[in-house]
Amino acid sequence: MDHSSVLIVSDDTEFARSVAARWHAERHAPEITLATSDVWHAGSGADHHLVIVGPLQSSRYSFIFSTLSTSSAAAICVANDDRGLSHFRSEYPHVLFIPRRDSWLETLILVAAEALRRIEAVRRAQRAERLAREEQCDATLGRYVLQMRPSVNNALTSVLGNADLLLLEPGRISGECREQIQTIHTMALRLMETMQRFSSLAAELRAGEKESQAETETVSQGL
Repeated sequence: MDHSSVLIVSDDTEFARSVAARWHAERHAPEITLATSDVWHAGSGADHHLVIVGPLQSSRYSFIFSTLSTSSAAAICVANDDRGLSHFRSEYPHVLFIPRRDSWLETLILVAAEALRRIEAVRRAQRAERLAREEQCDATLGRYVLQMRPSVNNALTSVLGNADLLLLEPGRISGECREQIQTIHTMALRLMETMQRFSSLAAELRAGEKESQAETETVSQGL
């Protein structure tokens, strides 16, 4: 929550100051930015998680609400005249309207804090899904490497065998070619060592899975 960003848009400076001051009294306050409607543009909400709209010039409501409909930010409007803004409720369902009545400030802080908590929960879920997809891709790649290991080992064995045969007959090749064949031989050995590490890692992972499964079954039987 400490990294959440809130934009308060209002042409009533007292409203904006009151909301900011009340929120800063909370234990965990987000980063708050204040702005008036004359500086609002189509991308104003893009860098914030929550936009709170306070009293504005009447001609600015439609423009701000319409641009918020294409933004990922949550939107709350505190209305002085709830009846005057009632037609906006059906036209802009993505905006939550709170009437400016008794205890409106406490209601706003509670609703806004809950909105930020939900936004954070969505962000965490999206991060978890992204990490899961990355891990799945890594697992797929790992399985492919293990499946191709015999073919790679066979190819490397052939390369090493042919390189050994050429190196056993130094009189048939030039010194420069011999150095190149020696380099091929050395690199093939390194690749074989890498494939052996894959094999060792796969064996360790399988052993770990069996141990974890055995522990789980032991706990289940104890219950």
